[in-house]
Amino acid sequence: MLPITILAAQKLADMLVEGNALQQAILTLGSACSVNVPPIPTSQILLATAGADLADRNGQFSYPRILLYSDGMKNSQNEKFRSLSGTVSVVAELLASSNLLEDVEQWIHFYVEALSGILRARAGDWGDGMFYTGIYEVQLSALKAGGLGFVKASKITFDLNVSRG
Repeated sequence: MLPITILAAQKLADMLVEGNALQQAILTLGSACSVNVPPIPTSQILLATAGADLADRNGQFSYPRILLYSDGMKNSQNEKFRSLSGTVSVVAELLASSNLLEDVEQWIHFYVEALSGILRARAGDWGDGMFYTGIYEVQLSALKAGGLGFVKASKITFDLNVSRG
């Protein structure tokens, strides 16, 4: 079995690509507002921690994209007779880029809403001893030069409760 810190991010990736859930959510939100929002291809939903600057230099990634990773784990021993009982923190870093300032500013909000909507719908048991309470935090960063002209990033962070053997 994968290490818990990889498995937690992989579970989110699977939810986003299953039935093109993320692309469908983006399309639905864009259509409801009469806004053309580029979909995030499943090939750009990545288990990686490469920041925008590093990824741009690498050339392997494109925009828009989502980087999924775990940034911490705490074994708080909530259940005394379990070897692991606590939380693992998962981060979804969304990145959008365009040569038009207005586009990138608008698109990132649609991406955040699409992904957070999927999270809200998937509160509960994620299997393998992981449970999602439905609580998440969104952080929006300042617009920067880069990518296709301008880059805007957002981070959605949440904890999964973990109970293992």
